[in-house]
Parts: sequence; C-alpha cells; structure tokens
Amino acid sequence: MSNSTPDESASGPVPATPDDSGPLLGAADIRELAARLDVRPTKQRGQNFVIDANTVRRIVRTAEVRPDDVVVEVGPGLGSLTLALLEAADRVTAVEIDDVLAAALPDTIAARMPERADRFALVNCDAMQVAELPGPAPTALVANLPYNVAVPVLLHMLATFPSIERTLVMVQAEVADRLAARPGNKVYGVPSVKANWYAEVKRAGAIGRNVFWPAPNVDSGLVSLVRRTEPVATTASRAEVFAVVDAAFAQRRKTLRAALAGWAGSAAAAEAALVAAGISPQARGEALTVEEFARIAENKGAEGAVA
Repeated sequence: MSNSTPDESASGPVPATPDDSGPLLGAADIRELAARLDVRPTKQRGQNFVIDANTVRRIVRTAEVRPDDVVVEVGPGLGSLTLALLEAADRVTAVEIDDVLAAALPDTIAARMPERADRFALVNCDAMQVAELPGPAPTALVANLPYNVAVPVLLHMLATFPSIERTLVMVQAEVADRLAARPGNKVYGVPSVKANWYAEVKRAGAIGRNVFWPAPNVDSGLVSLVRRTEPVATTASRAEVFAVVDAAFAQRRKTLRAALAGWAGSAAAAEAALVAAGISPQARGEALTVEEFARIAENKGAEGAVA
C-alpha cells in the first residue's frame, strides 16, 4: 500500500530498476505479478506499489530490523517490503484488507523465499479492526501506509499492541512532517501529540516518487517511532488526554481558554483547569507538549473558575 493517492493510470509502464533484486520483487516482477492477478492499484485504497528492491532494503535497514524481531506489516500489497522483512526478521505478519492481494501473497512468499515461508503469517482484514495477531507478540511495525488512513492506522496499532517497541512507516511527506513536528512548529497538531504519547518520533529520511507504481503526485517520508520506556507520567487516562488534544486543535486559532470551553463545560472552567495545570489560558494548543496536555486533563473540574 501507499502513502498517497496516485495521479497516474495504473495501466502505464513500470519503469525498470537496475539493481539485482535477488529474491525480492523488481519492477518487471511487479508488472508480471499484477498482470497475472489482474490487479490495478486503486485510488480508493491509496495503493502504490514499491518497485525498487534497493528502497525496501533501505527501509529495513532504517527500521533496524533484528534477527529476533517479530515484525507486523500493514498493507503488504504484492509483497515488495514483505520479502525484504523476511530476509532480516525472525517472523513477519502481514495485515492486508484487499482479498485478491491477501490470497496471492502466501504463494509469492513460497515461490521466492521458500525457506522462510513458515516464518510468515497473513491476516486478511482491515488494519483498523485488528485486535490480535497470530504467533508471538510483535516487536516492530514496518509499513508503507496509504495517506488517507496512515495516522489512524498507526495510532491504532500502537495502542493495540504495546509490545511494539520500534516502528518505521513510510507516509506522504506532509504526514511525516506532522507526525514528527515539535511544539511551536506550524504543522504541529493532533497527530504530533498523539504519536508522542506513545513514542519518541523523528523523521528518518525521504523517498522519491519514481520507486512506486503508479508514481504518486507527492514525495514520501520515513518516520521512526521508538516507544517510550516510561509512559507519560499522569493520572489521566489516554482517552482523557486525547479528548483535550482534540478539543485544543479543533479550534487551533483560539486561545486554550476558548478552545477548551466545550470540553470543560465553560470558558471559566477551562481557565480554571489551565491555571491549575500551570498553563496560561491565553496559550494555544500548538505550543504545548503531550505532558502539558496531560496536566490539563488531570485538572478538569478544578475549583476556582473565574467568570
């Protein structure tokens, strides 16, 4: 799957790639496999298949996949990244929503990497609905995510599988910037704060357009997330903290006193919570860390509201 919606017809030619792909899928392999399956990448699911073996090997290196890792991959598509992950990890579990792609992937693995076929598992469903995975608990998440669902899928997987220690996702460059943004950055927002609840987040590289078929109309970026060894110190629940985050950025141009009025029950109650948390009521959400949002959540209903 991909990090964006394609802007070129899936019937166009797949450019050649000069690398020696070995058991991995090169451009000609992708073209032949897609034709055999009668697969046309769909805009609805944001499908852009990686056709360059060097790129998927780079992703695996950047993800620091280890021989003892159990990797979960979301949206494996035709299996470009899956094969590269199987080269490096102990096990790989792929989650694929597309029935045709899901049915074909085990055969591709068996044909191109038979000695690792028993280390591969497939879950044919929507990643947003995944509640459990077969086999050992995953230690890493590595995926090429479609732009239209990248953030919710990422947050769902991190919430559902706390055993995931390291994550590397390829997403649209703009989404990568948002996920890795720091307070004060103009693109800092809900994805930035929520991702930081789980992990230390940083940009981990850029990916050009010519390694995909069809080529997307935007560049892609790699984002690394390393799960916090200690969770955010707060007595508030994740849901309570995220409610504050959502309210703060729903009206990001407003001061927090105004933006949080609905969440708190009134502007005065919002001001009381902010003052109790040690945060200026005139501040805006884009200036706050996840820890500060947690303090606000802890102080909901604080006494001393000023009308």
